[in-house]
Amino acid sequence: MNREELINKLKQGTEPGWDVVIIGGGATGLGLAVDAASRGYKTVLLEKSDFAQSTSSRSTKLMHGGVRYLAQGDIFLVMEALHERSRMHKNAPHITRNQEFTIPIYTWWDALQYTIGLKFYDLLAGRLSMGKSHFIGREKTLKRLPLLQARGLKGGVVYHDGQFDDARFALALAQTCVEKGAVPLNYFNVAELLKDNNGKVNGVKVTDTESGKDYFIPAKVVINATGVFADNILKMDSPSAKKTIRPSQGVHLVLDSSFLQSRTAIMIPKTSDGRVLFAIPWYGKVVVGTTDTPIDHIDIEPKAIDQEIDFILETAGRFLTRPPQRKDVLCTFAGLRPLAASTGNNEKTKEISRRHKITVSESGLVSILGGKWTIYRRMAQDTIDKAIKIGKLDKREPVTENLHLYGHGYNNPEDRLSIYGHHAEDIKKSILENPRSGIQIHPAFPYNRAEIRWICKNEMPVNLEDILSRRTRAMIIDAKASIEIAPEVANIMADELGHNTEWGKNQIEAYKELAKTYLNQETNKINTDKTGSKTDQVLKLESSVHDHAS
Repeated sequence: MNREELINKLKQGTEPGWDVVIIGGGATGLGLAVDAASRGYKTVLLEKSDFAQSTSSRSTKLMHGGVRYLAQGDIFLVMEALHERSRMHKNAPHITRNQEFTIPIYTWWDALQYTIGLKFYDLLAGRLSMGKSHFIGREKTLKRLPLLQARGLKGGVVYHDGQFDDARFALALAQTCVEKGAVPLNYFNVAELLKDNNGKVNGVKVTDTESGKDYFIPAKVVINATGVFADNILKMDSPSAKKTIRPSQGVHLVLDSSFLQSRTAIMIPKTSDGRVLFAIPWYGKVVVGTTDTPIDHIDIEPKAIDQEIDFILETAGRFLTRPPQRKDVLCTFAGLRPLAASTGNNEKTKEISRRHKITVSESGLVSILGGKWTIYRRMAQDTIDKAIKIGKLDKREPVTENLHLYGHGYNNPEDRLSIYGHHAEDIKKSILENPRSGIQIHPAFPYNRAEIRWICKNEMPVNLEDILSRRTRAMIIDAKASIEIAPEVANIMADELGHNTEWGKNQIEAYKELAKTYLNQETNKINTDKTGSKTDQVLKLESSVHDHAS
């Protein structure tokens, strides 16, 4: 991908216009762009910041049906997600993998209910199963999870789900868009919805925030795929529009692998806030989470609050022989869930379905609301089908069910560069030509200079954060160490993208301030709102965590 080339293509396609304009470059928007472009529609995607910046790079890194939703009785959602999980793995095996989980069992009643429940999970997956679930005894459980609390342990229930790198998957979607003829652009902010004399949306006014240039882009259909920010676009369309999103915050902590010492993940099905807790091996570290805290203020950089961090540490400490402390946390990241509320603001977020909804306003603006990462492809297909149904697009059949994403075909689990698909060979060739470029930039990370240079040329990073947070996962893996490599990465960026020394200094300072918020969350306090919903939920986390049985 080359940003300047895509901007030129945007200019060339403005007359006579585009078929589809998508607002939002997260999982949903990128999935939409792939679906629309692969059907042959002229497609533009506009993201006000970076691809997957806000929510889609801050997930639990799982492609899963959702055991919790099965417990809630949402069988349709679980079945749909299980089938989509398999398609994600099949269409992008270079950035996804099969992950084994074990549920530790401390009562025989739990052994019975979780064994039966996960057998039903297998049944819903059918032939797309990633591995059959089964009960194992105490000794086998401790062999799989040597640092699990052994006191009172009866055994474990083993099952399989999918794991992926969410930000890299989003980039594969963006690159697939380009392959299919679409124009995905980051740092393009939609400032206005354009309308005809009848008040129908027929395009957008957008600003390239890097150059400051404005563009008027006509389109047959405009789709609002902005996730937690969907209400902002709906208000842009109609100031009297009602709220459609009830956001919830989920927090994750990243720990050293020494806290798990296993390739098997732990899933705790009961926590005091009603969610499950995961401890998952990921890129040589352990991701632990998550929480479910209703919020009222939506920020592109959501921050964990002290009680959320304490809740995760305390809950994890009940199941691990080495309870993690705050000083052990390498990174704390928070993401927002764009829950499509159906019963008003007082509905508990943990009880709101993760199913998606598609709405069409009086102006013809199409909005896709809710959903989850695993079903991104189905959400996109349903949304484009809706645009066809209301007469915005001519009918064309979807083809994404078996569409291989960018990089497919170069899948070597032992080669970490396979996340770049066949371009892994380009990076290796650069290293052969200049062996020094293959030296690790920092011992905490596997990344090298040749890799960073390739990213600069091919993956449209604009800011230093784009590389350190999403093109690589340095910030998430170890926020402190990522600060240490910021100057060298900024120098490479400046050299490749033609920036001066002052640009580099500003980028380094801005990144340092951002990364510190991922490392040290102790000063984050609770901001109460008029309804008190966030405070109430946090108090619940604080008081009920002590009631959780080990």
